Amino acid sequence: MKKKLSQIKCGKSAIIVEFENDEIFLKLMEMGFLPGEKVTVEQIAPLKDPISITVSGYRLSLRLNEADMIMVEEC
Repeated sequence: MKKKLSQIKCGKSAIIVEFENDEIFLKLMEMGFLPGEKVTVEQIAPLKDPISITVSGYRLSLRLNEADMIMVEEC
């Protein structure tokens, strides 16, 4: 079942399925976000923005509106 990355709980992993926006796809692709890659939500800020994730072996932060555009399937 597809979900937005922003809906994944802290400590859970998911597989990237698709992106809702081509502009965000190009930006995220440069950082290792590709369909089929596993992402793990490491931390969520107290106000839910930003979130810290691990993808392609490194950790980065995403704004909530960016995470809303990434569709994943929970592992």
